[in-house]
Amino acid sequence: MAGLAAAALTTAGLVAAGTAGAAEAAPAADAAKAPTSHTAAVPKHALTGYWQNFDNGAKVQKLKDVNDAYDIIAVSFAEATGTPGGLGFHLDPAVGYGSADEFKADIKAKQAAGKSVIISVGGEKGAVSVSDDASAGNFADSLGKLMDEYGFNGVDIDLENGLNSTYMTKALKAVHAEHSDVVVTMAPQTIDMQSPQNEYFKTALGIKDFLTVVNMQYYNSGSMNGCDGKVYAQGTVDFLTSLACIQLEGGLDPSQVGIGVPATSSAAGGGYAAPSVVNAALDCLTQGENCGSFKPSKTYPGLRGAMTWSTNWDATGGDAFAGQVGAHVHGLP
Repeated sequence: MAGLAAAALTTAGLVAAGTAGAAEAAPAADAAKAPTSHTAAVPKHALTGYWQNFDNGAKVQKLKDVNDAYDIIAVSFAEATGTPGGLGFHLDPAVGYGSADEFKADIKAKQAAGKSVIISVGGEKGAVSVSDDASAGNFADSLGKLMDEYGFNGVDIDLENGLNSTYMTKALKAVHAEHSDVVVTMAPQTIDMQSPQNEYFKTALGIKDFLTVVNMQYYNSGSMNGCDGKVYAQGTVDFLTSLACIQLEGGLDPSQVGIGVPATSSAAGGGYAAPSVVNAALDCLTQGENCGSFKPSKTYPGLRGAMTWSTNWDATGGDAFAGQVGAHVHGLP
C-alpha cells in the first residue's frame, strides 16, 4: 500500500468449506505430515482487511484479535529473498507471537471460523519482481511452500513498483494448477486500473477464471478519471463508483470487484472515505441508490464487497469499518 496504506480477495458464490475436517480425519500421528487443505468458505459479499506484521503506530494485533467481520485477512507482507521472484515470510517480534506455531494456530482458528487467511506480496516497499520464466517459477514455487507451511488460503498481489502481466499471469496460473482452491486477490493503485491495457488490469483479466477479487486502492492517488471521462476527487461517492465502473465495464465480473479504502484518516496520505460514504457507493453500484452525481447505467448486485487498510488501523479507530461497512456488505442482497 502506498504511504502508510497497503492493500488487498474470492470466487463467486460460496466455495465449499472443509479445511478443518480433513485435518481432523487424519490419524494424530500423521496430522503433522498431512498436506494442507487450502479450501475456504468465501461469501458472495465479502469484507477484506490487511493484518500488519509490523508496528507502525496502529494498534498491534495478533490474528486472533482481528474483528470477526473480516472474511478475508491478508497477512502483510511476504518478503523478497535473494532468489529472483522468490518469497519468504518472517514474523515481526513486535507483533508479540512467541512462536511460528502460535501464529499457525491462529490461522487455523480463523479458518475454522470460515475465514480465508492469505499472504500479501508487495506493499509500498515491496521489491518482489517477476519478469521472466525463471522468476515466475520461483514465485510460484516459493508461494506454494508458504501456503503449505503456514496454511495460507492464497495470495494477495499488492506490487506497487511495477508488474509484468505476462509473467505474473504465468506464475499465478502455476499456483492455481497446484492449488485449485487458491484465493487470489489484487490491490492495484488507481492508476493501474484506468484501462484494460494496463499491466495490472491485463493480469486480472488473464486469471479471470480463478481470480477472487480486485480490491483497488481508492486512495493516495488524488483525483482520477471515472468511466464517464469526468474527473472525480478521492474520498467521494463519485470517486468510488465511477472508478469501479471502469473495472466492471472493462471485463471483470462484479464478484471480482471490491472497494478498497483506508480504515482511518491516519491510515493513508489521502482518500479516506467515511463508512457512510463507502456504504453509499455500495448501494449505488449494487442497487442504483444513494449515488452522487455519477450514476452507473446499470447495477451490479453481485459486487464482491469492500476492503480496508488495515485491521490494525480499524481497531485503532474502534472497529468502525468492520462494524459499519462489514454489516452493510454482509447485508447486501
